[in-house]
Amino acid sequence: MDNGKKNLPERKFKAGPVSAVVWLNQSVTKEGEVRGYATVSLERNYKDRDGEWQKTSSLRLSDLPKAALMLNKAFEYLVTKDQESGSSA
Repeated sequence: MDNGKKNLPERKFKAGPVSAVVWLNQSVTKEGEVRGYATVSLERNYKDRDGEWQKTSSLRLSDLPKAALMLNKAFEYLVTKDQESGSSA
């Protein structure tokens, strides 16, 4: 399962400073079967006092509509991908 490669995002949806990232992961069941599943991370980018870019999971009021839209896009992507491939994430 771990082949030494870094897990790269499957897809990223971004609206201003808010992004939702779709990750494809794998786990091994007790029976030894490898199963795939998707996760979604939500984050906001901002510049700190020194002008360095940072990431946070804390959202401001003005970020909420963007976050909702990005999560909906991630959901739509995963559902339509599953329907096309015939699998479930």
